[in-house]
Amino acid sequence: MNADKLYDAGLRCPHCGHRIHVSIDPSEGAQDYLDECAACGSDIHLIVKIDEVADKIIVRVASDDENFY
Repeated sequence: MNADKLYDAGLRCPHCGHRIHVSIDPSEGAQDYLDECAACGSDIHLIVKIDEVADKIIVRVASDDENFY
């Protein structure tokens, strides 16, 4: 992980609505992982996609009914 290339993404916990911030390292490419809400402790399923053409980082919070392996 390169600390100089980290981006901060703000989003809301789908469980409690608390606003959280996650650090995204775009050098890792597409990512699919769980993070924990600092307020309620619930797992949040994050999907990160890198759009190199538009120079964007897309962070999506997956819904609770999706399976995560």
